[in-house]
Amino acid sequence: MHYIERIRSYGRDANPFFTLMGIELGVISNGCATLRMPIRPDMLNGEDFLQGGLFTALADEAMVLAIYPLLLPEERIATISESTTFMSGAQRGILVGTGKVIKKGRRVIFAEGDVTLEGSDRILSRSTATFMVTKA
Repeated sequence: MHYIERIRSYGRDANPFFTLMGIELGVISNGCATLRMPIRPDMLNGEDFLQGGLFTALADEAMVLAIYPLLLPEERIATISESTTFMSGAQRGILVGTGKVIKKGRRVIFAEGDVTLEGSDRILSRSTATFMVTKA
């Protein structure tokens, strides 16, 4: 079963990372996806801010879910490169990760992922990534 079909059938339980991190699915459509993740005390670093890798992970998962509805059933993706710029920290609340496809080619896909706090338009981090399209 294709990943996006598992997500649609089983929700967040299709991805063990979603369950571990408490990630909830939002809108998943062609080229756009949103996810929500509550900040828990065990996610904070020694300075009492959300550990930066979690911003990147949430954005990455949102980008992947934005891409999968655009793929053929026999296609998969693999990350070629990914970069995150951190603009502000977070200590509490619910993060919203939004992924969008910037350009889809036959072999390469470019995507962006923003992370904000729920109820705010202020971008906390922005990730950009390049994905290779492969055959299963």
